[in-house]
Amino acid sequence: MLHLRLLVPADRTDEVVRTVESTVGTAHLAVVPGAARDPRGDLVMCDVAREAGDELISGLRALGIDEIGSISVENIDLTLSRRAEEAEEEAPGEGADAVLWEQLEDVTHEESTLSLTYLAFLSLATMIAACGVVLDNAILIVGAMAVGPEFGPLAGVCTALVQRAPRLAWRSLVAVVGGFAVAMALTTAFSLLMDAFGLFTPAMLEAERANTSFIWNPDPFSLVVAVLAGVAGMLSLTSARSGALVGVAISVTTVPAAANAAVALGYGDFDQVWGSSGQLLLNLAGILVAGTLTLFAQKGLWALAQRRRRGRDGHTGGTGRVGRASGTGYSGRDERERRTGAGAGPGTGGTPPV
Repeated sequence: MLHLRLLVPADRTDEVVRTVESTVGTAHLAVVPGAARDPRGDLVMCDVAREAGDELISGLRALGIDEIGSISVENIDLTLSRRAEEAEEEAPGEGADAVLWEQLEDVTHEESTLSLTYLAFLSLATMIAACGVVLDNAILIVGAMAVGPEFGPLAGVCTALVQRAPRLAWRSLVAVVGGFAVAMALTTAFSLLMDAFGLFTPAMLEAERANTSFIWNPDPFSLVVAVLAGVAGMLSLTSARSGALVGVAISVTTVPAAANAAVALGYGDFDQVWGSSGQLLLNLAGILVAGTLTLFAQKGLWALAQRRRRGRDGHTGGTGRVGRASGTGYSGRDERERRTGAGAGPGTGGTPPV
């Protein structure tokens, strides 16, 4: 379930309440008149099943509430309520399959900013990977992959392409290209400094590296892994299972490839520079294509499920909140009272609403 907290001008409250009540999968609607001070207005709160969240948020934005008031959304970890269970049953589909596009755009927008923190993490990850490739140490390579923050802007590009958001696309591309350019430049300088201290040598880079030679020798499996990682990464973002992102991060060789290219550039080994650069570009392309196609597929499948639900509701005449849209005259409260028997009076066998 999601919890929505809305600050609404008093003259728009009734319209917002109607929108909430006409959305399948909502519960616990509460209105506190005059509670909002900045901006002035009423406080409206409700809970909504995740699978119905995008529809409700889109409806509220269509009313301009994000411009004249505010829309805040929080995940609810635990709700003990029969009405909440009913709302989740009413909502079409499964919550794990639902995509909250507004939330996805917000997350990717934040993660795709070319900030000092982003540059610091990417540069440090590349330097750790540089130590890993020179020492042929797989543990350092895995650690560098986990530290790298590059999936955020890559997801931003995918989201921007699906949602047709050119500003997000440009911001994300700048973060990807600019971030790797800065990280590789700093890593080249870092490798030369390590060489000056005798910690890196050309012989270490040219030696047989059984654990890390794949980094500058791209093959078809590089693309296969990148595609699979792109799909898994986007699914983890859209399903709010962010823990899977760690697995995605350590399955692609973007950061190690950038590190190997940077070290090889410092020593003038252009064969490894080109090989590592090819590995980097192959991984980036695979993630972008797979992530974008995944989002398109999710969007299409969800739209198809919604059309099928509306078709069934229209065929049966529509009931409950959907009935409001089809002209039956029921509101969400009307349907709940009809289903539970609330308001039927003593002796009718009705049960009180929850």
